[in-house]
Amino acid sequence: MKRTTLVVALALTLVLGVVGTAGGITNGQPDGDDHPYVGLLVFDVAVPDAGNVPAWRCSGALIAPDVVLTAGHCTDGAAAARVWFAEDVTYDAVPFPLYPYGGPGSGAVEGTPYTNPKYQSDENPYGGGNGLPAFSYRDVGIVVLDQPVEVGGFATLPEAGLVDTLKNKTTIDFVGYGVQEQLQIPGSELPQPPPFYRWTGPRERMYAPSALVSGNFVHSAEYMRLALNPGGGSGGTCFGDSGGPDLLGGTDTVLAVNSYVTNINCSGVGYSSRVDIPEVLEWIDGFLP
Repeated sequence: MKRTTLVVALALTLVLGVVGTAGGITNGQPDGDDHPYVGLLVFDVAVPDAGNVPAWRCSGALIAPDVVLTAGHCTDGAAAARVWFAEDVTYDAVPFPLYPYGGPGSGAVEGTPYTNPKYQSDENPYGGGNGLPAFSYRDVGIVVLDQPVEVGGFATLPEAGLVDTLKNKTTIDFVGYGVQEQLQIPGSELPQPPPFYRWTGPRERMYAPSALVSGNFVHSAEYMRLALNPGGGSGGTCFGDSGGPDLLGGTDTVLAVNSYVTNINCSGVGYSSRVDIPEVLEWIDGFLP
């Protein structure tokens, strides 16, 4: 989704050190090697007279040796991308002056971003403009890597219509590299504009269980609605988790990618763009070997 919308974007703007769209796994735990195919993505934008400049970060899932699935609002407007699959990609662990943007020696693999052609299209059934959820319609993106990588496995795509068969409170697994906690300091002491700078946490792959809130709601043909309730025991997504996979509990099957949250606290419910839609699966399949 566009970073000018009122809804909190999950991508983190690296240049400013702030978060944008869906973010980090909250109330989670280090993922270790459980989901080695989930990586941290950094996207560049083209700047006149400066070339490509790192602008924001997201999460994504490797679905083939050279194909990463992520969100459309992560790939939209990006000129280039790179991805790390290390468990911990904390920026100060990347040699200066490459951090936090990657490059030779940082472990990053370069790639080319592609955005679903229906992303934010006025053809969507919810009307044009930036209203919810029209701004994130078909929020699916792909990064094709310059070279294949081996990480110990791949995420798998779902059968068409699988989400429609799931019951309310079906277990969903979140995995991503987003922020995890808010700094407990006054907003007046933070760089402006707040509150994005409150969020912090290591760039570590995290896991948390959640649940499908409802299998049938007004926008359920395009989105999954998921519980973001750390106080109630479930995990949540926050800034930097955009594009990360929402996995069917206990499996490697990607049902949807994190799209947007509805408040700055990354709590309550979140919405993810379904990838089990036949037209979306067909588009993704066009990038697979």
